[in-house]
Formats: sequence, C-alpha cells, structure tokens
Amino acid sequence: MLRALIYLLPLALTIYAFIDCLNTPEDEAKHLPKLAWVFIILLFWIVGPIVWFAAGKTRVAPAGGRTPSEWHRNHRRTWVAPDDNPDFLKSLKDENEKDESVLKDWEADLRRREEELKRRDGEGGPSEGPTPPKG
Repeated sequence: MLRALIYLLPLALTIYAFIDCLNTPEDEAKHLPKLAWVFIILLFWIVGPIVWFAAGKTRVAPAGGRTPSEWHRNHRRTWVAPDDNPDFLKSLKDENEKDESVLKDWEADLRRREEELKRRDGEGGPSEGPTPPKG
C-alpha cells in the first residue's frame, strides 16, 4: 500500500498543478509563458508542480486580511439575476416597444393592401375570364 502511495501522491500533485495551470489566465502566469509552465509540470514530474505552486502563478492576498470564503460570504453582487436588473428589463421593454411598432406598421400596410385589392375587385369585377357554368 505504501508503494502505491509513493506513485499516487506525485501523480495527484502533477494532475492538480496541470489543471491549475490550464485554468490560470495567461496574464497571471509569472516568469514564463503558460505553455512553458505546462511543459515544466508534465516533464519534471515531482519538481515541476512544486515549482509551479511556488513561483509560477501570481497569488494575491485577500483584501483586509480576510479569508476568501469570508469575503465571498459577505460580498454579494447587487443584481443576482437578469430579472432583477433594471437596465436589462428596460432593454427588454425598449425591444418590445420597437417590435410592437414594426408589427403595427406591418398590420397597417396589410390593411392598406387589402383595401386596395377590394377596390380593384369592386371596380373592374373579377379580372379572370367568364366563369364556367355550374352543372
């Protein structure tokens, strides 16, 4: 069991460092480009991940000396969902009004065309030839 642990711990450390490196934005990687850090982590199995955690990533202390979990608990965003955001709701209302005005224009144009067709049919009668006798 101890022999398996000797291989599993460095493997777990390497996998964790590799995923952490991939998820780190390019501007937060220190000293080398992110691609170089990936190669270091994968090629130098035990030392690479340790060097990545020690010197490869910009780490920022939480403001005011508080822990990150405490900061997240006490810091809520003003708007949680789009339904609560007045700017988003206003943009929806503006879009609705714009769509309604376009729809009204289309309906008015359709009514105008229908009236025009009725007038044409009323003045000249049916424009087709004589109707065949029923029988």
